[in-house]
Amino acid sequence: MAASSIAAFWAIAFLLVIVPGPDWAFTISAGLRGRSVLPAVGGIVLGYAAMTAVVAAGVGVIVARTPAFLSALTVIGGLYLMWHGTTTVARPSAPRTPAATPARTGRATLARGMGVSGLNPKGLLLFLALLPQFTSPRWTLPLAGQFGLLGLVFMSTCAVSYFCLGSFARKILLARPAAARAVTRFSGAAMIIIGALLLIDRLIA
Repeated sequence: MAASSIAAFWAIAFLLVIVPGPDWAFTISAGLRGRSVLPAVGGIVLGYAAMTAVVAAGVGVIVARTPAFLSALTVIGGLYLMWHGTTTVARPSAPRTPAATPARTGRATLARGMGVSGLNPKGLLLFLALLPQFTSPRWTLPLAGQFGLLGLVFMSTCAVSYFCLGSFARKILLARPAAARAVTRFSGAAMIIIGALLLIDRLIA
């Protein structure tokens, strides 16, 4: 696989990752609630790993070409984001110290992170539209392997970017409880709006 293709894909992936969206909102709010941002970032990355596997296996094309299934996925993803955003707005919290954070918070955050990225139909369609442009049947690596490699590049970019984002936000807001609650509410509201837009987009379509 050509190194130039991987580099070009990484540049586009980085631009997509740094654009604020549900991943940003979830990472910031989860980082302020938990003892570490790692569970949130890990969940998001695992969600994209599942999406990469779906696309590499060829299932993504079938999903994209099945209106009923895609509509159901959009509704589920939109409702999930709205539910998570609503709970975030309703229960904003300042950064917690490790001693004040329940041990199971990390597992719950990991699962929610997987839902935020894995249930986003826009992400699946993005993968379907973007990944094939940087692959070629002429290369020795099979197409499934090429999809997997590009997916790994995207996941690595997400992991580094969101870890820095969450850690920076937590560090800056650690001593500012009021500001932390305001940011948490804003992140929750952003997830509600994004979820609602997913539903509206599907209903209009």
